Amino acid sequence: MPPTAIQPSSADQDRLTPAPGSGHTVDDTEEHTDMDWRHRALCRDEDPELFFPIGTTGPAVTQIEQAKAVCHRCPVVQSCLEWALTSGQDSGVWGGLSEDERRALKRRTQRARVRT
Repeated sequence: MPPTAIQPSSADQDRLTPAPGSGHTVDDTEEHTDMDWRHRALCRDEDPELFFPIGTTGPAVTQIEQAKAVCHRCPVVQSCLEWALTSGQDSGVWGGLSEDERRALKRRTQRARVRT
């Protein structure tokens, strides 16, 4: 006997139905819209390796500073940082912050939540 298929709820079905004339589901469209900031990011024109230094000392310090300089000129730096924090990006420079700086920011945010 074949397993019974699980049917999506009506709310899920609405979300999974292609948006009129688009060929994409509402979830696809929302995700694409949420990620549109990437198309305006200045890092798109840079060598990706710049944003993923190996280590945190020596030449890596200069590389991190160079990557952060690109971020500081970028019009979508805040969106980038928010995405990196919510998606758990542990490596590289995102939103103008290094790996260590993002970890420290997460710790401060978590401590502030505990206090409230």
